[in-house]
Amino acid sequence: MTDTTRIEHEATQWFEAHWDPTRPLGEWWRDLADSGFAFPQWPEGFGGRGLSRSQARAVLTARRAVGAYGPPNGVATFLVAPTLLTMGSHEQQQRYIPGIVDGTTPWCQLFSEPTAGSDMASLGTRAVRDGDEWVVNGQKVWNSGAHYAHYGILIARTDPDSPKHRGITYFLIDMKQPGVDVRPLRVMTGDAAFNEVFFDDARVPDDDRVGAEGDGWRIAMTTLSFERDPGNAGLGDTAAFYEADLTMPVGEHARAETEAADGFSIAMSGRAGEVFQGAVAHGAAGENPMMRDRLAKLTAQRLIVGWTSRRAAATMKATGQPGPEVAGLKLTGTEAGRQTRDLGLEALGAAGMLWGDDAPDRGLFHRYAMFTPAQSIAGGTDEVLRNSIGERVLGLPREPDEADRRTAPWNQLPRS
Repeated sequence: MTDTTRIEHEATQWFEAHWDPTRPLGEWWRDLADSGFAFPQWPEGFGGRGLSRSQARAVLTARRAVGAYGPPNGVATFLVAPTLLTMGSHEQQQRYIPGIVDGTTPWCQLFSEPTAGSDMASLGTRAVRDGDEWVVNGQKVWNSGAHYAHYGILIARTDPDSPKHRGITYFLIDMKQPGVDVRPLRVMTGDAAFNEVFFDDARVPDDDRVGAEGDGWRIAMTTLSFERDPGNAGLGDTAAFYEADLTMPVGEHARAETEAADGFSIAMSGRAGEVFQGAVAHGAAGENPMMRDRLAKLTAQRLIVGWTSRRAAATMKATGQPGPEVAGLKLTGTEAGRQTRDLGLEALGAAGMLWGDDAPDRGLFHRYAMFTPAQSIAGGTDEVLRNSIGERVLGLPREPDEADRRTAPWNQLPRS
Protein backbone atom coordinates (compact mmCIF):
# COMPACT_ATOMS: atom_id res chain seq x y z
CA MET A 1 0.00 0.00 0.00
CA THR A 2 1.45 3.38 -1.02
CA ASP A 3 1.55 6.32 1.40
CA THR A 4 -1.12 8.11 -0.65
CA THR A 5 -3.43 5.08 -0.58
CA ARG A 6 -2.87 4.65 3.15
CA ILE A 7 -3.70 8.31 3.81
CA GLU A 8 -6.86 8.12 1.70
CA HIS A 9 -7.95 5.01 3.62
CA GLU A 10 -7.26 6.70 6.97
CA ALA A 11 -9.10 9.87 5.90
CA THR A 12 -12.08 7.86 4.68
CA GLN A 13 -12.34 6.08 8.03
CA TRP A 14 -12.12 9.38 9.91
CA PHE A 15 -14.79 11.11 7.81
CA GLU A 16 -17.13 8.13 8.02
CA ALA A 17 -16.76 8.10 11.81
CA HIS A 18 -17.11 11.84 12.41
CA TRP A 19 -19.30 13.34 9.66
CA ASP A 20 -22.79 14.22 10.87
CA PRO A 21 -24.76 16.94 9.06
CA THR A 22 -26.72 17.74 12.23
CA ARG A 23 -23.62 18.89 14.13
CA PRO A 24 -23.07 22.64 14.61
CA LEU A 25 -20.82 24.11 11.92
CA GLY A 26 -18.31 25.48 14.42
CA GLU A 27 -17.98 22.13 16.17
CA TRP A 28 -17.40 20.35 12.84
CA TRP A 29 -14.74 22.84 11.78
CA ARG A 30 -12.92 22.46 15.12
CA ASP A 31 -12.84 18.67 14.82
CA LEU A 32 -11.75 18.90 11.18
CA ALA A 33 -8.88 21.21 12.15
CA ASP A 34 -7.82 18.98 15.04
CA SER A 35 -7.74 15.93 12.74
CA GLY A 36 -5.26 17.57 10.37
CA PHE A 37 -7.59 16.93 7.45
CA ALA A 38 -8.79 20.54 7.17
CA PHE A 39 -5.72 21.81 5.28
CA PRO A 40 -3.61 18.65 4.86
CA GLN A 41 -0.56 20.38 3.33
CA TRP A 42 -0.17 22.78 6.25
CA PRO A 43 1.97 21.87 9.28
CA GLU A 44 0.70 19.80 12.19
CA GLY A 45 -0.99 21.96 14.79
CA PHE A 46 -2.31 24.33 12.13
CA GLY A 47 -5.09 22.22 10.65
CA GLY A 48 -2.74 20.06 8.61
CA ARG A 49 -0.39 17.10 8.53
CA GLY A 50 2.41 18.37 6.29
CA LEU A 51 1.24 16.18 3.39
CA SER A 52 2.26 16.48 -0.25
CA ARG A 53 -0.09 17.88 -2.89
CA SER A 54 -1.00 14.40 -4.18
CA GLN A 55 -1.66 13.17 -0.64
CA ALA A 56 -3.84 16.22 0.05
CA ARG A 57 -5.85 15.40 -3.07
CA ALA A 58 -6.38 11.90 -1.67
CA VAL A 59 -7.84 13.45 1.51
CA LEU A 60 -10.13 15.63 -0.61
CA THR A 61 -11.27 12.57 -2.57
CA ALA A 62 -12.06 10.76 0.69
CA ARG A 63 -14.03 13.70 2.09
CA ARG A 64 -16.10 14.15 -1.05
CA ALA A 65 -16.80 10.41 -1.29
CA VAL A 66 -18.29 10.53 2.21
CA GLY A 67 -20.17 13.75 1.41
CA ALA A 68 -18.63 15.70 4.28
CA TYR A 69 -18.55 19.49 4.26
CA GLY A 70 -15.18 21.20 3.81
CA PRO A 71 -13.12 23.56 5.98
CA PRO A 72 -13.46 27.35 6.14
CA ASN A 73 -12.54 29.24 2.98
CA GLY A 74 -11.73 32.84 2.17
CA VAL A 75 -9.09 35.54 2.60
CA ALA A 76 -8.09 34.03 5.95
CA THR A 77 -7.29 30.60 4.51
CA PHE A 78 -5.84 31.32 1.08
CA LEU A 79 -4.05 34.62 1.80
CA VAL A 80 -3.46 35.25 5.50
CA ALA A 81 -2.50 31.80 6.79
CA PRO A 82 -0.11 30.97 3.89
CA THR A 83 1.57 34.37 4.34
CA LEU A 84 1.95 33.89 8.10
CA LEU A 85 3.26 30.34 7.61
CA THR A 86 5.84 31.72 5.17
CA MET A 87 6.68 35.16 6.58
CA GLY A 88 5.10 35.48 10.02
CA SER A 89 6.75 35.00 13.40
CA HIS A 90 6.12 31.86 15.45
CA GLU A 91 4.12 33.96 17.92
CA GLN A 92 1.92 35.37 15.14
CA GLN A 93 1.31 31.89 13.76
CA GLN A 94 0.33 30.58 17.20
CA ARG A 95 -1.91 33.58 17.90
CA TYR A 96 -3.83 33.79 14.64
CA ILE A 97 -3.81 30.57 12.61
CA PRO A 98 -5.91 28.45 15.04
CA GLY A 99 -8.81 30.91 14.65
CA ILE A 100 -8.42 30.73 10.87
CA VAL A 101 -8.56 26.95 10.60
CA ASP A 102 -11.61 26.64 12.87
CA GLY A 103 -13.48 29.51 11.15
CA THR A 104 -13.90 31.73 14.21
CA THR A 105 -11.87 34.73 12.96
CA PRO A 106 -12.60 35.94 9.41
CA TRP A 107 -10.07 38.28 7.77
CA CYS A 108 -9.92 40.79 4.93
CA GLN A 109 -7.20 42.17 2.65
CA LEU A 110 -6.34 45.89 2.84
CA PHE A 111 -4.02 46.62 -0.09
CA SER A 112 -5.68 48.64 -2.90
CA GLU A 113 -6.51 52.34 -2.63
CA PRO A 114 -8.55 54.70 -4.82
CA THR A 115 -5.33 56.04 -6.41
CA ALA A 116 -3.17 52.95 -5.93
CA GLY A 117 -4.66 49.91 -7.63
CA SER A 118 -2.51 48.56 -10.44
CA ASP A 119 0.31 50.81 -9.20
CA MET A 120 -0.14 49.60 -5.63
CA ALA A 121 3.31 50.76 -4.52
CA SER A 122 2.03 54.34 -4.78
CA LEU A 123 -0.26 53.77 -1.78
CA GLY A 124 -0.69 56.67 0.61
CA THR A 125 -2.16 55.14 3.77
CA ARG A 126 0.25 56.11 6.56
CA ALA A 127 1.37 54.25 9.66
CA VAL A 128 3.35 56.37 12.16
CA ARG A 129 5.23 54.84 15.09
CA ASP A 130 3.96 55.81 18.56
CA GLY A 131 5.89 53.89 21.21
CA ASP A 132 5.02 50.22 20.91
CA GLU A 133 2.18 50.93 18.49
CA TRP A 134 1.56 52.30 15.01
CA VAL A 135 -1.13 54.89 14.26
CA VAL A 136 -2.85 54.32 10.91
CA ASN A 137 -4.66 56.90 8.76
CA GLY A 138 -5.89 56.54 5.19
CA GLN A 139 -8.32 54.73 2.92
CA LYS A 140 -8.51 51.29 1.27
CA VAL A 141 -11.01 50.01 -1.31
CA TRP A 142 -12.29 46.78 -2.92
CA ASN A 143 -11.85 44.94 0.38
CA SER A 144 -13.72 41.63 0.21
CA GLY A 145 -15.48 40.66 3.43
CA ALA A 146 -14.27 43.68 5.40
CA HIS A 147 -17.81 44.31 6.70
CA TYR A 148 -17.63 41.18 8.88
CA ALA A 149 -13.86 40.62 9.20
CA HIS A 150 -12.30 40.55 12.66
CA TYR A 151 -8.80 41.30 11.35
CA GLY A 152 -7.16 42.56 8.19
CA ILE A 153 -3.79 42.29 6.46
CA LEU A 154 -2.70 45.86 5.84
CA ILE A 155 0.15 47.48 3.94
CA ALA A 156 0.86 51.09 4.86
CA ARG A 157 3.58 53.65 4.23
CA THR A 158 5.93 54.01 7.16
CA ASP A 159 8.77 55.93 5.47
CA PRO A 160 7.64 58.56 2.95
CA ASP A 161 11.26 59.62 2.36
CA SER A 162 12.16 56.25 0.81
CA PRO A 163 11.37 55.13 -2.76
CA LYS A 164 7.80 53.96 -3.10
CA HIS A 165 8.55 50.21 -2.97
CA ARG A 166 10.84 50.45 0.07
CA GLY A 167 8.88 52.56 2.55
CA ILE A 168 5.99 50.11 3.00
CA THR A 169 5.36 47.89 6.04
CA TYR A 170 3.00 44.93 6.48
CA PHE A 171 0.62 44.77 9.47
CA LEU A 172 -2.15 42.67 11.02
CA ILE A 173 -4.89 45.08 12.15
CA ASP A 174 -7.94 44.69 14.41
CA MET A 175 -10.98 45.62 12.29
CA LYS A 176 -13.36 45.97 15.27
CA GLN A 177 -11.51 48.81 16.99
CA PRO A 178 -12.55 52.50 17.04
CA GLY A 179 -11.06 54.36 14.10
CA VAL A 180 -11.98 51.72 11.49
CA ASP A 181 -14.99 52.64 9.33
CA VAL A 182 -16.17 49.98 6.84
CA ARG A 183 -18.62 50.95 4.08
CA PRO A 184 -20.02 48.19 1.80
CA LEU A 185 -20.04 48.77 -1.98
CA ARG A 186 -23.02 47.33 -3.85
CA VAL A 187 -22.21 46.17 -7.41
CA MET A 188 -24.38 45.61 -10.49
CA THR A 189 -25.28 42.05 -9.46
CA GLY A 190 -26.87 43.40 -6.28
CA ASP A 191 -24.17 41.83 -4.09
CA ALA A 192 -22.05 43.78 -1.63
CA ALA A 193 -19.00 41.58 -1.14
CA PHE A 194 -16.65 44.56 -1.58
CA ASN A 195 -16.09 47.48 0.76
CA GLU A 196 -14.16 50.68 1.25
CA VAL A 197 -12.38 51.11 4.58
CA PHE A 198 -11.35 54.36 6.28
CA PHE A 199 -8.72 54.54 9.04
CA ASP A 200 -8.81 57.44 11.48
CA ASP A 201 -6.07 57.03 14.11
CA ALA A 202 -6.54 53.25 14.19
CA ARG A 203 -3.80 51.45 16.12
CA VAL A 204 -1.64 48.38 15.53
CA PRO A 205 0.73 46.90 18.15
CA ASP A 206 4.28 46.52 16.86
CA ASP A 207 3.96 42.81 17.67
CA ASP A 208 1.47 42.67 14.76
CA ARG A 209 4.00 43.95 12.25
CA VAL A 210 4.91 41.13 9.83
CA GLY A 211 8.58 41.15 8.87
CA ALA A 212 10.91 44.10 9.10
CA GLU A 213 9.89 47.73 8.87
CA GLY A 214 10.05 48.73 5.19
CA ASP A 215 9.86 45.12 3.92
CA GLY A 216 6.11 45.20 3.33
CA TRP A 217 6.26 45.25 -0.45
CA ARG A 218 8.13 41.94 -0.64
CA ILE A 219 5.73 40.32 1.81
CA ALA A 220 2.69 41.73 -0.05
CA MET A 221 3.99 40.22 -3.29
CA THR A 222 4.19 36.87 -1.51
CA THR A 223 0.56 37.28 -0.42
CA LEU A 224 -0.48 38.10 -4.00
CA SER A 225 1.36 35.04 -5.28
CA PHE A 226 -0.98 32.94 -3.14
CA GLU A 227 -3.99 34.85 -4.47
CA ARG A 228 -2.93 34.12 -8.05
CA ASP A 229 -2.43 30.39 -7.50
CA PRO A 230 -5.52 28.18 -8.05
CA GLY A 231 -3.52 25.32 -6.51
CA ASN A 232 -3.17 27.22 -3.21
CA ALA A 233 -3.42 24.70 -0.37
CA GLY A 234 -5.66 27.12 1.57
CA LEU A 235 -8.24 27.49 -1.23
CA GLY A 236 -11.16 25.28 -0.28
CA ASP A 237 -14.39 24.19 -1.92
CA THR A 238 -16.80 26.01 0.39
CA ALA A 239 -18.18 29.52 -0.08
CA ALA A 240 -15.56 32.18 0.49
CA PHE A 241 -17.08 35.55 1.26
CA TYR A 242 -19.86 35.66 3.79
CA GLU A 243 -20.19 35.50 7.57
CA ALA A 244 -20.97 31.98 8.74
CA ASP A 245 -23.33 31.15 11.62
CA LEU A 246 -21.21 28.65 13.56
CA THR A 247 -24.22 27.45 15.58
CA MET A 248 -26.17 26.31 12.50
CA PRO A 249 -26.24 22.57 11.69
CA VAL A 250 -23.50 22.02 9.14
CA GLY A 251 -25.80 20.26 6.66
CA GLU A 252 -28.30 23.12 6.78
CA HIS A 253 -25.45 25.58 6.35
CA ALA A 254 -24.19 23.71 3.26
CA ARG A 255 -27.65 23.80 1.63
CA ALA A 256 -28.10 27.51 2.35
CA GLU A 257 -24.64 28.23 0.97
CA THR A 258 -25.42 26.49 -2.34
CA GLU A 259 -28.68 28.38 -2.77
CA ALA A 260 -27.24 31.80 -1.89
CA ALA A 261 -23.83 31.55 -3.58
CA ASP A 262 -22.79 34.59 -5.58
CA GLY A 263 -20.35 34.54 -8.50
CA PHE A 264 -17.44 35.56 -6.30
CA SER A 265 -17.95 32.64 -3.93
CA ILE A 266 -18.48 30.16 -6.76
CA ALA A 267 -15.17 31.15 -8.35
CA MET A 268 -13.15 31.36 -5.15
CA SER A 269 -14.52 28.11 -3.69
CA GLY A 270 -13.37 26.11 -6.70
CA ARG A 271 -16.96 25.29 -7.69
CA ALA A 272 -16.73 26.83 -11.16
CA GLY A 273 -15.94 23.43 -12.72
CA GLU A 274 -18.94 21.82 -11.04
CA VAL A 275 -21.27 24.64 -12.13
CA PHE A 276 -19.81 24.52 -15.64
CA GLN A 277 -20.48 20.78 -15.92
CA GLY A 278 -24.12 21.47 -15.07
CA ALA A 279 -24.32 24.06 -17.83
CA VAL A 280 -22.72 21.74 -20.39
CA ALA A 281 -25.05 18.87 -19.45
CA HIS A 282 -28.12 21.12 -19.69
CA GLY A 283 -27.15 22.31 -23.15
CA ALA A 284 -26.11 18.84 -24.37
CA ALA A 285 -22.83 20.42 -25.53
CA GLY A 286 -21.10 17.05 -25.71
CA GLU A 287 -23.26 16.05 -28.67
CA ASN A 288 -21.97 18.92 -30.82
CA PRO A 289 -18.59 18.21 -32.55
CA MET A 290 -17.57 21.90 -32.48
CA MET A 291 -18.41 22.17 -28.80
CA ARG A 292 -16.46 18.99 -28.08
CA ASP A 293 -13.45 20.55 -29.78
CA ARG A 294 -13.72 23.63 -27.59
CA LEU A 295 -14.17 21.45 -24.51
CA ALA A 296 -10.90 19.72 -25.39
CA LYS A 297 -9.13 23.08 -25.69
CA LEU A 298 -10.53 24.16 -22.32
CA THR A 299 -9.28 20.91 -20.77
CA ALA A 300 -5.82 21.65 -22.19
CA GLN A 301 -5.96 25.18 -20.76
CA ARG A 302 -6.77 23.80 -17.32
CA LEU A 303 -3.83 21.40 -17.54
CA ILE A 304 -1.58 24.37 -18.36
CA VAL A 305 -2.87 26.14 -15.24
CA GLY A 306 -2.03 23.10 -13.12
CA TRP A 307 1.48 22.73 -14.54
CA THR A 308 2.22 26.44 -14.14
CA SER A 309 1.01 26.23 -10.54
CA ARG A 310 3.55 23.49 -9.85
CA ARG A 311 6.35 25.56 -11.40
CA ALA A 312 5.38 28.58 -9.29
CA ALA A 313 5.31 26.44 -6.13
CA ALA A 314 8.75 24.99 -6.92
CA THR A 315 10.24 28.49 -7.32
CA MET A 316 8.70 29.62 -4.02
CA LYS A 317 10.08 26.55 -2.24
CA ALA A 318 13.56 26.99 -3.73
CA THR A 319 13.96 30.76 -3.28
CA GLY A 320 11.53 31.69 -0.50
CA GLN A 321 9.81 34.28 -2.67
CA PRO A 322 7.51 34.28 -5.72
CA GLY A 323 9.01 34.27 -9.20
CA PRO A 324 7.66 35.48 -12.56
CA GLU A 325 5.86 32.14 -12.95
CA VAL A 326 3.14 33.57 -10.72
CA ALA A 327 2.28 36.21 -13.34
CA GLY A 328 1.93 33.50 -15.98
CA LEU A 329 -0.16 31.44 -13.59
CA LYS A 330 -2.63 34.26 -13.01
CA LEU A 331 -2.91 34.93 -16.76
CA THR A 332 -3.51 31.29 -17.68
CA GLY A 333 -6.06 30.94 -14.88
CA THR A 334 -7.93 34.06 -15.99
CA GLU A 335 -8.01 32.81 -19.58
CA ALA A 336 -9.40 29.47 -18.38
CA GLY A 337 -12.12 31.39 -16.55
CA ARG A 338 -13.06 33.33 -19.68
CA GLN A 339 -13.19 30.15 -21.79
CA THR A 340 -15.33 28.47 -19.12
CA ARG A 341 -17.75 31.41 -19.10
CA ASP A 342 -18.06 31.68 -22.89
CA LEU A 343 -18.50 27.97 -23.49
CA GLY A 344 -20.98 27.56 -20.64
CA LEU A 345 -23.12 30.48 -21.81
CA GLU A 346 -23.10 29.13 -25.37
CA ALA A 347 -24.15 25.69 -24.10
CA LEU A 348 -27.03 27.17 -22.08
CA GLY A 349 -28.19 29.56 -24.78
CA ALA A 350 -30.92 31.97 -23.67
CA ALA A 351 -31.22 30.08 -20.37
CA GLY A 352 -27.77 31.40 -19.47
CA MET A 353 -29.29 34.83 -18.89
CA LEU A 354 -31.71 33.56 -16.26
CA TRP A 355 -31.27 33.83 -12.51
CA GLY A 356 -33.69 32.35 -10.01
CA ASP A 357 -36.02 29.40 -9.58
CA ASP A 358 -36.82 29.15 -13.32
CA ALA A 359 -33.14 29.01 -14.36
CA PRO A 360 -31.03 25.86 -14.71
CA ASP A 361 -29.43 25.19 -11.30
CA ARG A 362 -31.20 28.36 -10.08
CA GLY A 363 -28.87 30.48 -12.21
CA LEU A 364 -25.60 29.41 -10.62
CA PHE A 365 -23.72 29.61 -13.91
CA HIS A 366 -25.19 33.04 -14.64
CA ARG A 367 -23.84 34.24 -11.29
CA TYR A 368 -20.41 32.86 -12.08
CA ALA A 369 -20.42 34.41 -15.57
CA MET A 370 -21.27 37.83 -14.13
CA PHE A 371 -18.21 37.62 -11.89
CA THR A 372 -15.62 36.52 -14.46
CA PRO A 373 -14.62 40.05 -15.66
CA ALA A 374 -13.28 40.66 -12.14
CA GLN A 375 -10.82 37.78 -12.52
CA SER A 376 -8.74 39.84 -14.95
CA ILE A 377 -8.48 42.63 -12.33
CA ALA A 378 -8.27 41.04 -8.87
CA GLY A 379 -4.79 40.05 -7.76
CA GLY A 380 -3.15 42.06 -10.55
CA THR A 381 -4.63 43.12 -13.89
CA ASP A 382 -3.80 41.23 -17.08
CA GLU A 383 -1.98 44.30 -18.39
CA VAL A 384 0.25 44.67 -15.33
CA LEU A 385 1.09 40.97 -15.34
CA ARG A 386 2.00 41.03 -19.04
CA ASN A 387 4.29 43.97 -18.32
CA SER A 388 5.89 41.95 -15.53
CA ILE A 389 6.55 39.01 -17.84
CA GLY A 390 7.87 41.31 -20.56
CA GLU A 391 10.34 42.98 -18.21
CA ARG A 392 11.37 40.08 -15.94
CA VAL A 393 11.28 37.18 -18.39
CA LEU A 394 11.71 38.61 -21.88
CA GLY A 395 14.06 41.43 -20.83
CA LEU A 396 12.04 44.17 -22.52
CA PRO A 397 12.79 47.76 -21.45
CA ARG A 398 10.73 49.43 -18.74
CA GLU A 399 8.69 52.55 -19.40
CA PRO A 400 10.98 55.58 -20.01
CA ASP A 401 10.47 57.21 -16.59
CA GLU A 402 10.08 54.01 -14.58
CA ALA A 403 13.65 54.03 -13.26
CA ASP A 404 13.21 57.57 -11.90
CA ARG A 405 9.86 56.71 -10.29
CA ARG A 406 11.37 53.66 -8.60
CA THR A 407 14.35 55.50 -7.10
CA ALA A 408 12.84 58.89 -6.20
CA PRO A 409 11.49 59.38 -2.65
CA TRP A 410 7.75 58.65 -2.50
CA ASN A 411 6.95 62.12 -1.13
CA GLN A 412 8.51 63.72 -4.22
CA LEU A 413 6.43 61.76 -6.74
CA PRO A 414 3.53 63.52 -8.50
CA ARG A 415 0.08 62.61 -7.18
CA SER A 416 -2.73 61.65 -9.54
